[in-house]
Amino acid sequence: MGDWSYLSSLLDKVQSHSTVVGKIWMSVLFVFRIFVLGAAADKVWADEVSEFYCDSKEPGCAHACYNWKFPISFVHYWVLQIIFVSTPTLVYLGHAVHVIHREKRTLELMSDGGLPRKPKYTDDRGKVRIRGVLFCTYLTQLVFTILLEVGFCAGQYFVFGSFFVTPFFRCEVSPCADFSGAQCSVSRPTEKSIFIVFMLVVSGISVLLNILEILYLLCSRRRDSRKKARAQQYSLNGQQDQLSGLTKFTSIAAEC
Repeated sequence: MGDWSYLSSLLDKVQSHSTVVGKIWMSVLFVFRIFVLGAAADKVWADEVSEFYCDSKEPGCAHACYNWKFPISFVHYWVLQIIFVSTPTLVYLGHAVHVIHREKRTLELMSDGGLPRKPKYTDDRGKVRIRGVLFCTYLTQLVFTILLEVGFCAGQYFVFGSFFVTPFFRCEVSPCADFSGAQCSVSRPTEKSIFIVFMLVVSGISVLLNILEILYLLCSRRRDSRKKARAQQYSLNGQQDQLSGLTKFTSIAAEC
């Protein structure tokens, strides 16, 4: 397996720009995908070609049957899945950094002009606030991540035909014998099937976490809107009370 350190460092930066549920999703991606894929899955599929056997001596039959049964290696397919699923999150990271940097420069120019203003996308501790255009970008990347997860799971079924590896299968593709075909066997089918099911379950958990994060964002935004509306109502009531008191004072003064 290749070095995942660069991708891991990028995704680690996303945690400071994510919600609580997003941090959990990131942990699932690191521990149950990248770590397991690099530490165990690659060794399970290390003998997928060398231990693949067909009972035909026809030249090229074994290679043709292997390509027919496994058009792409499961490990390589999961690597593509991780890269594509992580892409929307990385796009959001780039957009968030750009927005915050632009806001920082705007605030610096306003401060030089004597117009102090509080930042919109960061709080006093420098933590990112997912609001405004960042809210739309974050929500969009979650939707695309869900679509990619579901698409790769469905694509895995259409590419490999099954979510389980059978120990034996009959192959009748050319150049195997035209009528008799060949009986082929796969090494460690049970162990490989367990890893396939495990990766599918992790994909399902990832989709569930993304859906929960969307609900969390929508509920948080609704709660903030209610707080803002309540604060505005309190302010309006206070102004009305002050105006009412001033009116009473004016009428009393007029009577005197």
